[in-house]
Amino acid sequence: MALGRAARRLRLLLLLLLAGSGLEPCAADRCSWKGSGLSWEPRSRTVEQVHLRCTEGSLEWLYPARALRVVLEPNLSSTRHITVCIKPASDFQGASIYVERAGQLHLVVSEAEKARLRHVSCFSAHTPQRVALFLQASPQRDISRRTASFQYELLSNQSTAGPDVQKMALVEAMCRPCDNMELLMAICSSDFVVRGSIRNVSHDPENHMSQVEVSGQKVYRQKNRIFRQDEATGEWRGPIKTLLRCKVKKGAGDFLFTGNEHFGEAWLGCAPRFKDFSSIYQTARERGTNPCEFQFR
Repeated sequence: MALGRAARRLRLLLLLLLAGSGLEPCAADRCSWKGSGLSWEPRSRTVEQVHLRCTEGSLEWLYPARALRVVLEPNLSSTRHITVCIKPASDFQGASIYVERAGQLHLVVSEAEKARLRHVSCFSAHTPQRVALFLQASPQRDISRRTASFQYELLSNQSTAGPDVQKMALVEAMCRPCDNMELLMAICSSDFVVRGSIRNVSHDPENHMSQVEVSGQKVYRQKNRIFRQDEATGEWRGPIKTLLRCKVKKGAGDFLFTGNEHFGEAWLGCAPRFKDFSSIYQTARERGTNPCEFQFR
């Protein structure tokens, strides 16, 4: 009975959205938004609306009340399809997240599924210029603090294998060895490029992921401060994630770790032995086929 009422309430709210009425715009910057349900008129039936115009950002909804519609409108006119990935905060509660598709609401993140709240949820969006998320507040008997917050990223899914990507890492993580051109491109376009060795590898079977602890001699590039330098030794250290199915093992040697950052975490891309990459790069440079300059020192 309660489930039926909730479904009817969601359908009614969606009809309001599709009719273009009952919407109240909220202030937001281009990437992120923070607001509180306590600031809204208690008897109002309007659905608050937020517009975010970046390919990544965050949303924090304090004391969720009624509903919130979040419209992602990035400047991706040249991309046909994208994958939208959402990472709920560890203390996410007070609401569930839906995506609008062809006049229907499809559940993406449920407050009731506590075990899945730690996971990254991804879905395909065939209209990259406009993706609408719908946050439905859960019924509450008191006004104790609850926060429905998450990070989001929009990725081009030209290389994804299907419409429903369960792990955001599937979009970019590679388990196969990279060929020479991929190695050369990796140093040009990766969020991080680090020379170092593997200190340790740990596995998380529940989430199908592995983590590689890297001890770095040199950080050539990093988008954010994932790799930090020990002031006493000068050694760089940082974690890199990859898929469990890649079967990464601890091994001796000097590697060049490359990859991209998602939700503040480093994800492994190409990781050749440094001497092998050095040879490939020098050959490409002599032939004038290197896509960018790379300073070894």
